[in-house]
Amino acid sequence: MFVVRWAMVALATALVFVLTAAAVATDPRGGELDGFAIGHLPDQIDDRTEVADFAYEWEDVSFSTRVWERSLEGGGAQVVLQVLVLRGSRLTDLSAVRAFLTEYHERSPDTWDLSEFDNNGVEGLHGETEAFWCPEAGVAVEVRDAFGLLGTDELLATARGIRPE
Repeated sequence: MFVVRWAMVALATALVFVLTAAAVATDPRGGELDGFAIGHLPDQIDDRTEVADFAYEWEDVSFSTRVWERSLEGGGAQVVLQVLVLRGSRLTDLSAVRAFLTEYHERSPDTWDLSEFDNNGVEGLHGETEAFWCPEAGVAVEVRDAFGLLGTDELLATARGIRPE
């Protein structure tokens, strides 16, 4: 029984270190994400907003994603903002990124209404709830406001606030 108790204490201590380190690594006000500094966040990101990072792969493209969400009354959560850094050989230019995201987000290429925007000298595309650009071959960045909570001005301000580190 003595050994089990000490093992539980050691496990609990290790868990505290892991959880503390994860919380520190994800900056609720922006910070760094896979080589990009997030320098602007909308006012809707506040002390009631929780933030988490995720990494995954889809169709030979790797994603580093930061998600800000707010708890809802009665349970559940609503995503306020997502920033995604995508890396893959098929992301050769903005046109290729658009084709990839059309498939990834299951959009119709004929009805996905996008407009051009200048992201600090890099051409990008944006819709009502997303903005994306290809800062270099093999890399794309996307900012998403999936529920339309922020508006186009804040979406684009957030996009323009993301710069390579």
